[in-house]
Amino acid sequence: MRNAPPDEKTVKLQVSSDMKRCYDFLEMTSRSFAAVIQELNPRLRDGICLFYLILRGLDTIEDDMTIPGARKRHVLEKFHEVIYQKGWTFKESGPDEKDALLLVEFDVVINEFLRLPAEFQDVIADITRRMGAGMAKYTHTRVESLDSYNEYCHYVAGLVGHGLSRLFAESKLEDASVGENLELANSMGLFLQKTNITRDINEDVLDGRCFWPKAIWGKYADTEEELISKANREKGIEALNDMCTNVLQHIPDVIEYLSQIKEPSVFRFCAIPQTMAIATIVLCYDNPRVLDGNVKIRKGEAVKLILQSGDIDSVKRAFYKYMEVLERKNHPDNPVYEKVNKIVDKTKKDIAATLKGGAPVDFTKEYLVLALFFATAIAFFYSYLTQAP
Repeated sequence: MRNAPPDEKTVKLQVSSDMKRCYDFLEMTSRSFAAVIQELNPRLRDGICLFYLILRGLDTIEDDMTIPGARKRHVLEKFHEVIYQKGWTFKESGPDEKDALLLVEFDVVINEFLRLPAEFQDVIADITRRMGAGMAKYTHTRVESLDSYNEYCHYVAGLVGHGLSRLFAESKLEDASVGENLELANSMGLFLQKTNITRDINEDVLDGRCFWPKAIWGKYADTEEELISKANREKGIEALNDMCTNVLQHIPDVIEYLSQIKEPSVFRFCAIPQTMAIATIVLCYDNPRVLDGNVKIRKGEAVKLILQSGDIDSVKRAFYKYMEVLERKNHPDNPVYEKVNKIVDKTKKDIAATLKGGAPVDFTKEYLVLALFFATAIAFFYSYLTQAP
């Protein structure tokens, strides 16, 4: 099923024609999410697919810079109502909006949403209402302080964590406590969203917007454009590292949240984006390429992370490994050097204390020493042989 074409995958799910179209939209809007959603337990799969598409529709409207501000705010604030209106569609997207077709055929999503169990509908509508209100607020409010940064990320991602956790609990696949302890769920969303915001700085500034909080970037540049300017590269990298450090603070909550998830397909669904995120934010740290364009982890690394996201011990080992990579990248002349060191040390100690078999062993340094030894020995003997009479 993983290797089947998109239409073949949805056929094998044995769903209605409308639901099949919804899975087609899922493939169009996010192939990575489509893969993990289609692997979910059947009790959750359709509900989470529709939850994703509804929020994707909301996000598409928020991101569209061609929609007038007043109209955009009205649609965002009323979106939780239109998902109950059969036949509702939206045809006002800009010509370059890649997910416009989802909104043009949104009546298909509504039809399937209305077939969900009432308890699923209630969760999805509540999250849509709160997210739409938050998005509407930030169409005319800039992200200035750290509090506003956390609030914005809560609206656009933390609430997704809330909704998913409540759906997990409603499905009875996870304990009711998963849907009640929403601070951890919020951190799951913030870890992903802040990683994306940190990585996407070049694209966002060129599009005329910036989600980095001024409380951070204002210490290193006078304007958002100056952040990505080559003339201000040293300060730009310092700002980038400061942003990365803000992301890393959510690691303890991420690991605690994943430790409470028991159902295997739910665990993989939650864990894969988080392991991708830790790999991405470590790649971004002290990396000038972030300021010049979008950076991504290699496909081979992504596949390896997917395979390592099947249980909590494997996830902990992945996080431990990336803490070691980050430790090697961190350097004393960086303004956030001490902060990063503390986060790395605490994360490694916490993981080592709870991981079966203790801390993973990194043989990198030993291998380098051995390689250097053998290279020196070979050079010595080669020199000896060539000089022999």
